[in-house]
Amino acid sequence: MPKETAVYTHGHHESVLRSHRWRTAANSAAYLIGELRPGLRVLDVGCGPGTITADLAALVAPGRVTAVDTTQEILGQAAATASERGLDNIEFALADVHALEFPDDSFDVVHAHQVLQHVGDPVQALREMRRVCRPGGIVAARDSDYAAMVWFPESPVMDAWQELYGRVARANGGEPDAGRRLLSWAREAGFTDITPTAASWCFATPESREWWSSLWADRTVGSVYAKLAVDGGHATPQELGAIAEAWHAWGGQGDGWFMVPHGEILCRA
Repeated sequence: MPKETAVYTHGHHESVLRSHRWRTAANSAAYLIGELRPGLRVLDVGCGPGTITADLAALVAPGRVTAVDTTQEILGQAAATASERGLDNIEFALADVHALEFPDDSFDVVHAHQVLQHVGDPVQALREMRRVCRPGGIVAARDSDYAAMVWFPESPVMDAWQELYGRVARANGGEPDAGRRLLSWAREAGFTDITPTAASWCFATPESREWWSSLWADRTVGSVYAKLAVDGGHATPQELGAIAEAWHAWGGQGDGWFMVPHGEILCRA
């Protein structure tokens, strides 16, 4: 039996969705784009507000995309994104990636971005993604790796943020350093034809530093993550406030640089 899905550490606070809405196929699924063509059937697992989903739908039209997530509220936002872009080849459904309610061999491509780090059993999730993918199709996953994130200038308080986030995420049943584990998980799930790669986001311009630091400062004190950190005894509100201030201070550094590394896998089903 699949394990219970982990608690989603970030929740859907505005600061979280601010980050999710920035994501596109170009900046978050470039490793997959070359596998896409018109007419394919795609399953987008953990679609969030649907910006990547919409890009995938445009690339495979007149093929169809099925976008799934765990709450009706977030699916509503994804549907609004599709409507704003004039896309009519996307359908939406609630789903648990550990037990997808689709027949075997339903899709040509099954995609998950920043999902496996938040689930209770990523290997079972990949098995389900493989089950609903047709033979010869592609299962694609991309996840960040928190312990490998690096920044400059150095900041002891942001070091504390990195360690704190890892503790909170693992207490919720997730694995924040999923990026480095994707290949291992895919092998355990039964895939044998796997192309592992890596890519990164870099925030180093004044605009990107301000955006990234502000959303993390807001997330640190106002999101579900903040509540879980306090309620779980991992940090006090005062400690979270100090971390938020450190984010703002880093964002104001003219030589500030932040890299978010990602592991990626393309698995032939």
